[in-house]
Amino acid sequence: MIAKNEEHNIQRCIESQLDCINEIVIVIDSSTSDNTLEKVKSYPSVKYEVVEWQGYAKTKEYAVTLTGNEWVLWIDADESISDELSKELISFKNKSPKYSAYTVARKAYFLGKWIKHSGWYPARVIRLFNKNEAKFVYKDVHEYLIADSRVGELKNDLNHFTDPSIKHYFDKFNHYTTLAANELDKNRKSFSILDILVRPISIFVKMYFIKLGFLDGMQGLILAVFSSLYVFTKYCKLWEIKNIK
Repeated sequence: MIAKNEEHNIQRCIESQLDCINEIVIVIDSSTSDNTLEKVKSYPSVKYEVVEWQGYAKTKEYAVTLTGNEWVLWIDADESISDELSKELISFKNKSPKYSAYTVARKAYFLGKWIKHSGWYPARVIRLFNKNEAKFVYKDVHEYLIADSRVGELKNDLNHFTDPSIKHYFDKFNHYTTLAANELDKNRKSFSILDILVRPISIFVKMYFIKLGFLDGMQGLILAVFSSLYVFTKYCKLWEIKNIK
């Protein structure tokens, strides 16, 4: 796990792991300004280190080097292991793995509701992996793992407490859209006016109608609108990078 200013999430995340994880390793960003470190220290069995930020992928790669086991579960500080997933992981440790990595479905808690549609669920990602047979793909934002061979699936959910409030969403919004725009520029993506006229509308239609976001109620509508705004802002920032000196 990596963490920065996660005092409101870190205890829930740690405690969800205590029954099913042999070794918990946390890398804390040195720019953390809240009580994350103090809360981590309250768990004597947790191994931690405070480091200079190196970007998401590199910092997570470093965290993996601190682990003593061959098999690693990557979990973010605003996530927790469900009771069902905990039992599944305990069972996993007593078997011989068939694959080099396993995906897990993330269930997101957004503005007080579990999102079950909108393209957010099940949204499988590799999280359990043999560290000798998987690696991180470097991206400025939304880094991910790829495995050397076939990938299996865990049956139960990882809980993701993504945005407890609209303020929290937009506190992250500016940072992530900047990272995403820089990533596009680094990959030499050219800007087109269609990027801000068509892409946001496409995202809204996909999430709210095609992916049944309307079944998620008001939260589904807000999520579709915010996601389209995210895409609009990302490409506006790409335009800014290329045109405003």
